[in-house]
Amino acid sequence: MTDKQLSDFIKRGKEVLQIEENGLASIRESLDLNFAKAVEMLAGCKGRVIITGLGKSGLVGRKIAATMSSTGTPSFFLHPVEGAHGDLGMVRAEDVVISISNSGETDELNALLPAIRSFGTKIISITSEIESTMGRLSDIVIRTKVPCEACSYGLAPTSSTTAALAMGDALAVCLMDHKAFDSQDFKKFHPGGSLGRRLTLCISELMHTDNIPAAPQDGPLSEALSVLDKGRLGLVALTDGEKLSGVITDGDVRRLVCSGNFNTQISARQVMIENPLRITPDMSAAQALDIMESKEITVLPVVDEQGSITGMIHLHDLLGKGRLKFADNTRN
Repeated sequence: MTDKQLSDFIKRGKEVLQIEENGLASIRESLDLNFAKAVEMLAGCKGRVIITGLGKSGLVGRKIAATMSSTGTPSFFLHPVEGAHGDLGMVRAEDVVISISNSGETDELNALLPAIRSFGTKIISITSEIESTMGRLSDIVIRTKVPCEACSYGLAPTSSTTAALAMGDALAVCLMDHKAFDSQDFKKFHPGGSLGRRLTLCISELMHTDNIPAAPQDGPLSEALSVLDKGRLGLVALTDGEKLSGVITDGDVRRLVCSGNFNTQISARQVMIENPLRITPDMSAAQALDIMESKEITVLPVVDEQGSITGMIHLHDLLGKGRLKFADNTRN
């Protein structure tokens, strides 16, 4: 291929991505109370969430069902044709059905919805056309109208399927927040995933034990600040002998400077946070992650049964985003 052809591909690719981005911006701006009501209905579902759709919408539905199931909302995908040939027996009154069709006029889907309604099952539609047949058969309609498809002829579902998929993600994340679905829950539903496996490890398998950023509590503040600066963690542990007695963070130093009481010759003990949060080597990574998330911190000292500091753990170590290398700033 010529350089011009390659350049044209890049240009067209950017155009497609821009069209898709515009579609997402459009549905974001038009999001209304119906979305909130849909989340409320799904949160109150006593049965399962059943996703249905045909063709590309069906593929989107499968992904939404998988996302919801893995994040604490029991869900499965029901093919509308199979539903009409016996699989409708899986639907119960306590379930909630999410029906996906851009036009809202998919015959196979609309033929199934009256039977679902007859069970007393609630229906949420994701469609671009509120007044479509599917929209009228639904209890709640979430509109996903996009300005245009990215396809040159406006035929292939592109922007519209992206919009439906993103809307499914928005529903799933809102449900996660409502249910307070946390890292422990994620671990239960992802025992085979890399993050799930990592969260089952003990802190002793993940913590840093070399070059721990630590300084004596009775030493000058300047010494502790030197360790803090070299450590690149935003935290220095203060010790009384070998035992952890306190910490100083970047934020503590910033507040001290702003107060006008900054004096590097005072002892580190005078400004340290006493009895700081700490964890033990036998705790799980999931437990440490919960502490970090709830307290909005990124680093924790690790101590043994006697309270002696044995290591340090960073949020990135728990999430597998690469180990931070500590500088050579160990205690003298």
